[in-house]
Amino acid sequence: MKIALCSSFVPFIYAGARNIVEWLHATLEAEGHQVEKVYLPEVDSPDLLFQQMMAFRWVDLESADRIICFRPQAHLIPHPHKILWFIHHIRAFYDLWGTRYGYPDDAKHRGVRDALRNLDNAALGEAKAIFTNSQVVSDRLRTYNNIGSEVLYPPVFQSERFYCNGFSDEIVCICRLEHHKRQHLLVEAMQHTRTPVKLRLSGTSSGEEYPRELAQRIAELGLADRVFLDVRWISENEKVEQLANCLAAAYLPLDEDSYGYPSVEACHASKPILTTSDAGGVLELVQDGINGYITEPSPQAVAEAMDRLYRDRVNTKKMGNAARDRLGELNISWSHVLQRLLA
Repeated sequence: MKIALCSSFVPFIYAGARNIVEWLHATLEAEGHQVEKVYLPEVDSPDLLFQQMMAFRWVDLESADRIICFRPQAHLIPHPHKILWFIHHIRAFYDLWGTRYGYPDDAKHRGVRDALRNLDNAALGEAKAIFTNSQVVSDRLRTYNNIGSEVLYPPVFQSERFYCNGFSDEIVCICRLEHHKRQHLLVEAMQHTRTPVKLRLSGTSSGEEYPRELAQRIAELGLADRVFLDVRWISENEKVEQLANCLAAAYLPLDEDSYGYPSVEACHASKPILTTSDAGGVLELVQDGINGYITEPSPQAVAEAMDRLYRDRVNTKKMGNAARDRLGELNISWSHVLQRLLA
């Protein structure tokens, strides 16, 4: 089958939205399909939004047997057999409207919001089937667009790479350094811990300000000997090694679209996950006290969970094993993905 994988990207930012496309590409080719990737740049600027959307509408992929669309606004691409694996809206005009991450609630931006939603409704209605990466995203589609969808959890690529090599004193957080990923909450928590637990933060950022703020806060709190900030995109081998040896993995985003690849990678390494009650899709994967800890989003509550992970290694290991088992419970596998997308 000839399949086109269609998505958007933010120039010079590499994150999970690209992984889902690249990994599905490799998986489909391994199954004998002919696959093309189609990426168009897209940034969430109100003044550029509709010009960018027009570019998607003009893409001609009639030679493909079907197209699969991911990140917005790729779902605007016309095709008689369009399948969506929808991973999020342009959130500043949807669930983040009215928050610090949205746009001002004025006449201009309300006009952009309403026009965007109308166009999204029309394009979403063209799809033969709509899948999402989490129940959170499915709920948003129902709330904002009145459209039903099926949750299809995205696996990681070559999961057999991950393994467990024991439990050190270090909790790791491997993801982009962004304010909404809330590495600052982990740093603040470290000043309240009562054990020698350590924290390692690894990732790149869309700007220089947030990593600089993290570094300054680590220094101000006198945590340089226990908190390690690595501002770079670590290699896959480094990631595998860190997860193999760490005590646990932390992932504390604010109302995330899905459970996030860092959480699934930790599960494959048989490590428990530390998250918060407002983390969004992560809560579909993590069960409090079973395969990790779900705390209130306060430094004190996060610190208490860190100390429990450190003190009770027997239970920490037990939760790590449960984290691996959780993947099977949710049917997170490439065989299931292909079965649904190619149905």
